[in-house]
Amino acid sequence: MNRIHAVILDWAGTTVDFGSFAPTQIFIEAFKGVFDIEITLAQARVPMGLGKWQHIEALGKLPEVDTLWKAKFGRSMNSDDIDAIYAAFMPLQIAKVVDFAVPIDGVVDTIAALRQQKIKIGSCSGYPRAVMEKLVPAAAAQGYQPDNWVASDDISAGARPGPWMALKNVIELGIGSVFACVKVDDAVPGIEEGRNAGMWSVGLALSGNEFGKTWEEYQEMPKHEIETLKQRAADKLYAAGAHYVIDTLADLPIVIESINARLAKGERP
Repeated sequence: MNRIHAVILDWAGTTVDFGSFAPTQIFIEAFKGVFDIEITLAQARVPMGLGKWQHIEALGKLPEVDTLWKAKFGRSMNSDDIDAIYAAFMPLQIAKVVDFAVPIDGVVDTIAALRQQKIKIGSCSGYPRAVMEKLVPAAAAQGYQPDNWVASDDISAGARPGPWMALKNVIELGIGSVFACVKVDDAVPGIEEGRNAGMWSVGLALSGNEFGKTWEEYQEMPKHEIETLKQRAADKLYAAGAHYVIDTLADLPIVIESINARLAKGERP
């Protein structure tokens, strides 16, 4: 096991949906539609990477959202409120996720290159299974299809930042050692997931939640603004425990070369 045998990839912001907009926009709509509470895109992004019920719970605990909730209802958000928002979120997300299934630039070629190295492709997401059952075939139709996928509600022990989804991939892919795996994610809980699973964790500073721009917005941004946002994203991902931070998945093969060299020397994550 002196080389990488599998990569475990996140979905939104990592392999599809540049900027990770599919889930964030739906959270905004669900909060507004159910309780007439207006949250911002920046607020919706804060807990990104968690399971979606847990994401709503975390949003309710943000001080600014809690203040709005108390002003409107005289109390903090409770589990019944979370259930109501989640019930509104799910059909909206199922209906719209296929619109965000386009692989991020470079993903399809990178997956092909990894497979040439006999590296297996696992994946997991904060999306529940009902959403993934729409997203997976839509992405496959456009060229991206992992060897395995795990949804947040497939795991009774809970989702990120716990290691369970990543470890389920290890089992289902038949990988002998967790240190021969790389977990790639654009959000803090996903980086923590990889570390908790004993894997090498790689963060994405450009394509995902922490950068938070659409592909079109990114193309029009001045270079200095891009570098500022990338550095801010990288700092956050490194603080979460990332071993490496790169721009997009297209940069992953170079990182795997580096990790393979470290494994050959006996290093471990």
